[in-house]
Amino acid sequence: MQDKNHRIRTMNRKEVNLAIEWAAKEGWNPGVHDADCFYSADPNGFLIGLLGDEPIATISAIKYGETFGFLGFYIVKPEYRFKGYGIQIWNAGLKYLEGRNVGLDGVVAQQDNYKKSGFKLAYRNIRYEGRGGGEFPECSEIVRLSTLPFETIDLYDLPFFPANRTQLIKSWINQAGSNALGIMQNGKLAGYGVIRKCRSGYKTGPLFADSPELAEELFLALKSGIKPAEPFYLDTPEVNRAAVALAERYNMKVVFETARMYTGKKPDMPLNRLFGVTSFELG
Repeated sequence: MQDKNHRIRTMNRKEVNLAIEWAAKEGWNPGVHDADCFYSADPNGFLIGLLGDEPIATISAIKYGETFGFLGFYIVKPEYRFKGYGIQIWNAGLKYLEGRNVGLDGVVAQQDNYKKSGFKLAYRNIRYEGRGGGEFPECSEIVRLSTLPFETIDLYDLPFFPANRTQLIKSWINQAGSNALGIMQNGKLAGYGVIRKCRSGYKTGPLFADSPELAEELFLALKSGIKPAEPFYLDTPEVNRAAVALAERYNMKVVFETARMYTGKKPDMPLNRLFGVTSFELG
């Protein structure tokens, strides 16, 4: 379909707010301060489809390092769906990431469509919902990430993602309305987690740790910082059975799931130490 009034271009920072609003309308419950963090990851990686001057579609196609990319925010305004605008912005996102291994967290129902573009299922990510509160664990080894050199955190994060994402992590752990904690073991960082305010409740992510026991300490510390009535969410790879057991142990319920897919080889990441995904939108 060709429409001379239709064009796709890079978003400006203000337009990323629109993508966040559309994501909220889709029920994706974005973080209150996500836009600044996401934009910092790759200011050229947010695309908008326009019909005349009207925004009708969005996608994010974020470049990480030299070899990896991640797709998210693939949304077409409801009244313009099934008219061919979606596939055009999808293809534009893929073109921007051409030559890279590309990942995404897509709704399970769309797996077959993603497969047509060369994506292969790696595993499922499961979203759990629970309630906040509880006691802060009696663990003197939990520290605020702000007390550590950023290079320590950045280095710890590196194995958990297919490419360096320094800019995103720097913004992520310092965003307003969040609590970012680390846990030390033998004088070294052995895990870290972030909980952030969302449109509804809070999301925990990332949650990385060298053992299930350390992950649980961090989980409890983050959870204790929000009110008992507040909902909070944890997105965890289903293949990490210790993470699933952690969520179930605290009576969290499954509310959503995604299919983590890649166009290339599944990255070699320590999923047994990955208890919480940073973001379904940016990986």
